[in-house]
Order: sequence, then C-alpha cells, then structure tokens
Amino acid sequence: MTIGIIGSDFLNMDMKKFLTTKVRLVNQYLQKNLSSPNNYPPEIYHAMRYSVFAGGKRIRPILTLTTAELLNGNINRVLPIACAIELIHTYSLIHDDLPCMDNDDFRRGKLTNHKKFGEANAILAGNALLMLAFEFISKSKKGYKINELIISKILSELAHASGFAGMVGGQVVDVKSENKKVNKETINYIHTHKTGALICSSVRIGAIISGASSTLLIRLTKFGNTLGLMFQVTDDILDELDNRSQLKKVGKRDRERGKATYPSMFGLKKSRGKVTKLLSDCNKYLKPFGKKAEPLLAIASLVANRID
Repeated sequence: MTIGIIGSDFLNMDMKKFLTTKVRLVNQYLQKNLSSPNNYPPEIYHAMRYSVFAGGKRIRPILTLTTAELLNGNINRVLPIACAIELIHTYSLIHDDLPCMDNDDFRRGKLTNHKKFGEANAILAGNALLMLAFEFISKSKKGYKINELIISKILSELAHASGFAGMVGGQVVDVKSENKKVNKETINYIHTHKTGALICSSVRIGAIISGASSTLLIRLTKFGNTLGLMFQVTDDILDELDNRSQLKKVGKRDRERGKATYPSMFGLKKSRGKVTKLLSDCNKYLKPFGKKAEPLLAIASLVANRID
C-alpha cells in the first residue's frame, strides 16, 4: 500500500517531468566539467566518470536545487554546489564498496568501481572526486559572485557533513558494529551520520545559499534530518526484502554481514511503521511553507514508497 503524504497534491502532477528536468540540469553540468578526453592519467579520469555517470538518481543535488526554489533562490547559482554534493556522494559510494568496507561487487546494476578499475584506482578516483567537489564550489564563487561568507558557510557545512562528525563517523561505527549486538541509539547514529548527514546538508545548503533566516533554516534542518533517517531505513528494508529493482545490487547483504539495521532490530513491520512516522514528520516540518513545499514533500514520499 502506498504511503501517502499529508496535504500534498504534487504527486498528482507530472513528478516525473519535474525530476527529469532537475536530473538533466545536474548531468549537463557534470558532463561539461568532466568532459575532456585528454585528461591525464586516463585511468583515473575514466574511473571517476564511470561512477559519476553510473545511473544515480541525483537525489542530493535535486534536494539542494528544490530547497533553493522553495526560497526563491537562483538555480544557476546553486547548481555547481549541488553538483559538488553529488561528487562527494559518489566518492563515498566508491569507498563504501571496497573490499575493506562493504565488499560489494555491484552498484546501480553495474560492476563496482574497484571491480572495474582495480582497488588502487577506485580509492584514488574517490579521493579525486572529493577534491573536485571543492573545486566546483571555488569556481561557483567566481562565476556567480557568491558572497565569501556564504561560500565559507557552505564549505564548513559540507566538510562537517562529510567528515568524522558526519558521513565518515557513521561509516566507522557501521563497520565496528558488524556482528555485534547494538542498541537503538547506535543504529540511529549510524543512519543519521553515514547516510543522513549528507542528505540533510543537501537541504541546508540550498537554504543557506538562498539566504534563509535562522528560523527557516532550523525548520528545514529538521526536515533534512528526518528525510536522511527515512532514506536509510527504507534502504534497510529494501535490502532485507532483496528488492534488486530498487537497490540495483544484490540484496540481503546487510544480514550476511551482520549489519546494524532497523529490520534486524525491530523487524519489517515496525520498520515500515517507522517510515510512515518519519514521512508524517517531514510533512509537519514543511507544512508552514504551504503549497510551495509540495516538491520537497513529493521527494520525501518517493523515498518512503520505495519499499512498496
């Protein structure tokens, strides 16, 4: 049964067209800035492109662009930074798949980067994408004359979300929790940091660059945190269900590796109930924005409904 969103008619509109337009913007910018066939050494260049254009849904940059639109921000000013977030996400996936981490052979229905280009090139490709992300942000300052204070805030935001206090910290706790009995607080820490931190940051950055007040930023941060947790809980459920059409990789890997997940601790029924509650909270946090928030709510609903 489809999990509905409260008070939104946006899904009854052409959501596919909305997402296609945003994905096209992101892909055009990424193609333009990762397009030179003469980059040397070619091995690393091809490894970078392989994962960047492996068929991702671009949820994080879309969240940044959509949040900016909610606050009447300039999409062209936001686009390079939104794409920088996608590069950081891609780097994290390359490293997450490595033999020393989750040891996955497939990502998005294709061979993982280390299976295609070798472990050393995969590590270096991830490192290069991380550095390129900050180059994108630096170029946006010059090209779109973004205030230096705003750029500083964005750099701090991304570094925090990506580093030991965010994504990396979550990954560390995820790895060390394998095959161990953990509590709810530990699972929430893993989910809100390993996955949730960059998703929340995607929303916050769209707000920051658009000049959001502190009150609006707090409300959007609550939405971003809730969406980030919901995203990972649905991933847990999809893996448990072995839903390869959504995962684009082999399922039930979390159980095999003894990962700390919502289904492993609470079961599928309670995990689905958690998703429903989180989606309701997303609606609550965005309700004051009225109909302008419907695109963000629709994205949240699409995330939730991956499990049906």
